[in-house]
Amino acid sequence: MSVFIAVATSAGERFPAWFTAVYVVGFIAAVTIGSVAWYNAKRPVGWESKERPEAVPEVTDTENPGV
Repeated sequence: MSVFIAVATSAGERFPAWFTAVYVVGFIAAVTIGSVAWYNAKRPVGWESKERPEAVPEVTDTENPGV
């Protein structure tokens, strides 16, 4: 990784902020989508009685109901 940074900055240019922003936004999106998917999945052993947080939307499978 440091090689890429050295190459990008060797010509006197700054490291592009958009490059870092893409990774930050992607990480936040992955965590958010993963959290929604995890909360909507079947509950693991010991978590069956836990309630879904109100901030997480209910996702239903219209093609395969009951799965």
